[in-house]
Amino acid sequence: MRTFQVDLRSDTVTKPSAAMRKAMAEAEVGDDWFGDDPTVNRLQERAAEVTGKEAALFVPTGVMANQIGLRLHFRGGGHLVVAEASSHVATTEMMSSAVLSGMTYKTICGDRRGQITAEQVAAAFDPDVLDVQVVDVVAVENTHGHAGGRVMAIDEVHAISSVTREHGVPLYLDGARIFNASVASGVPVAEYCAQSDTMMFCVSKGLGAPIGSLLCGPADLIREARRLKILFGGAWRQAGIVAAAGLIALEEGPKRLHEDHERARRLAAGVAEAVPGSIDPSDVETNMLFVDTEAVGMSPLEVVGRLEEQGVGATFVSGKVRMVTHVDISDEDVETALAAWRTVAAAR
Repeated sequence: MRTFQVDLRSDTVTKPSAAMRKAMAEAEVGDDWFGDDPTVNRLQERAAEVTGKEAALFVPTGVMANQIGLRLHFRGGGHLVVAEASSHVATTEMMSSAVLSGMTYKTICGDRRGQITAEQVAAAFDPDVLDVQVVDVVAVENTHGHAGGRVMAIDEVHAISSVTREHGVPLYLDGARIFNASVASGVPVAEYCAQSDTMMFCVSKGLGAPIGSLLCGPADLIREARRLKILFGGAWRQAGIVAAAGLIALEEGPKRLHEDHERARRLAAGVAEAVPGSIDPSDVETNMLFVDTEAVGMSPLEVVGRLEEQGVGATFVSGKVRMVTHVDISDEDVETALAAWRTVAAAR
């Protein structure tokens, strides 16, 4: 098993806080299959309140939340989900969509920030040559993970929402890191969510909980989502044990996300100094940074291995080395990571 002195592979590697562990140990539980786990129910009610939606559903993973959320709006084979080409649903989850629901994607190439425009979404509704393509749902991702944790401008979200309403098609928000987007932009989470018909967010990423995501939307759709959750094998039992940590994450996590963003920018500035030309610190908007390793004459995987030798965990995403700051990363950890990068740079 690999262990790291500083683990920057993802914000999913965090450990539960002492408060979370205590809450988990003392959680009031029931059987969520029957809908009578009181702690799960409290988390769902709180998630609906924070996002401004009627109801919410607690599920084990972000992929399950996305797959259920899209399936709610997908009418059948031969229809399409419109999404940005490098978005999570259209890349990492593409096979899940095909196997679980027969969903396929009509992708739009975003700009270098992974952002799409309302004009591009409108063009996706243009009839094809044979007039056989049918769009069932448009999906957007905020923040955009594969593009470096970039934030969607609220004005563009409004514009895209107007296009989907004009065409009578729902807008789905993959908001796995929507709280990061909110902190970085100053736009309330509920304002982003108000533009979508349904949305999800993870408590197990930047918010720091050990497991779980929330799918939020109208009560009738969330009722159907619960049925799909059972069909997809997600009807866990005494899930209040993990929901208790989720409640703390939802209340406390957003208050400190700005610290992750600040450390990510500091890390980016240090890497840019150690390896000139590898990263533009101004590109770092939230808690992710992507480093181009051509400047050290090594492949991304080779650099990941060299960092690992120095006790620093990173990953290979979109042709670059990705690092993600989170609740378990301190200022000292940033300095340790930078020392590792200087060692890598010296070895070129």
